[in-house]
Amino acid sequence: MNKRFLSTIAILFISLSFLVAWNLTLGSASISIKEIASILIGESPDERAYNVVWHLRLPRIVSAVVLGGALSLSGFLLQTFFSNPIAGPYVLGISSGAKLFVAMSMIFFVEKGMRFGSLLMVAASFLGSLSAMGVVLLFSMRVKKMTVLIVMGILIGYICSAVTDFFVTFANDSNIVNLHNWSVGSFSGANWTDVRIMSAIVFPAALAVFTLSKQIGAFGMGENYARNMGVNIKAQRFALIILSSVLSSCVTAFAGPISFVGIAIPHLTKAATGTSKPIMLVPSCFLAGSAATLFCDGLARTLFAPTEVSISSVTAFFFVPVVICMMMKRRK
Repeated sequence: MNKRFLSTIAILFISLSFLVAWNLTLGSASISIKEIASILIGESPDERAYNVVWHLRLPRIVSAVVLGGALSLSGFLLQTFFSNPIAGPYVLGISSGAKLFVAMSMIFFVEKGMRFGSLLMVAASFLGSLSAMGVVLLFSMRVKKMTVLIVMGILIGYICSAVTDFFVTFANDSNIVNLHNWSVGSFSGANWTDVRIMSAIVFPAALAVFTLSKQIGAFGMGENYARNMGVNIKAQRFALIILSSVLSSCVTAFAGPISFVGIAIPHLTKAATGTSKPIMLVPSCFLAGSAATLFCDGLARTLFAPTEVSISSVTAFFFVPVVICMMMKRRK
């Protein structure tokens, strides 16, 4: 086993544990580490502190961990599929397509007086992701240069965002107007029901990605190589599209679009582990995405407290320079 890989995994586990503890202490209510430990083992007599930690902070932390890992894995799959390190659900407009379908579905259900639950939100987000992915794939058949395809993906994202903003702006229901906070990316309002649903979607999808590591590695070496290794190219393409759409749509459904994590984290993980083998990159990407997203969410909550900024603003600040460096390196 690669010693560098094992060291990276250990560092990511330690960092993630530290970030979980750090995020548990963040907030307007001051709660010590000792009291938090008592709450987690069920021995704290303070009901107010218990509710804050167990019903507000902890679901949000778990959501950031699960969805951050999902977003990173989705970016890794898209980069493998398009053979380009700057492909990702946010840049290709896939997240924006999911956002559009969720917003339109929510408006329709609320105006009809119907309940719009988490499962329906995930379904709408998945359809939006597949629709945006389908448009990008259609362009990819006509456009040979990946840079042009990336620009088209960005333009698709802008169109979807513009239509979403139009619907949200002219919505009558006050609850729909509050979609603005979700539409720019936020983990606020996460609860244990959402955590159970997202976990039931993300973890099986992540396990499926891990089991396909060998085929993904062969596919990343080129279609001819993969075909010679006995990989079913059509089935592999379908699997990559479905799995990346499931992961990215789950993120968008529960937290809104989160920018640049899906692009930068796989690249940073490859540099840290010193390998391009998917069997090592898949768990590393998941842990790194979880840690990075949790860190950015903690900053989003505390930088201008009590005002919370969108997590996409924080992730863009940290990861856009990484993407720029990637593009300059690829240019050279």
